[in-house]
Amino acid sequence: MEFIKSLFTWWNGQTLNTRFHTWRKGVKVGEDEQGNLYYETRDGARRWVIFNGEAEASKVSANWHGWLHHTFKEPPTDKPLPKKSWEKPHQENLTGTAAAYAPAGSLRAAKPAPVKSDYEAWQP
Repeated sequence: MEFIKSLFTWWNGQTLNTRFHTWRKGVKVGEDEQGNLYYETRDGARRWVIFNGEAEASKVSANWHGWLHHTFKEPPTDKPLPKKSWEKPHQENLTGTAAAYAPAGSLRAAKPAPVKSDYEAWQP
């Protein structure tokens, strides 16, 4: 069933046309830690990603994003960017999930913020 879904829906991986184009003109360049596959044409003019699972653009790390948009000539598998001490590991966009950020006082917050009474209601 997954194979049939991937043939006709773009959000479940690659469609039939993408699969054929990748087989015919694509050269595999690498794979990231999330299992996404990266390809380019033989002349290097076009680059694309085939997502592992749902097609979500935030699954692409900064290194691969730069390569996809021709910012870097070499892929991160050949020449990875140096990691800074303050960098956190790549995390996809969590908006709309249970793990999304909820600030203090939000209705979604795990623990409601304490109510501070800094005013008194007016009594006639």
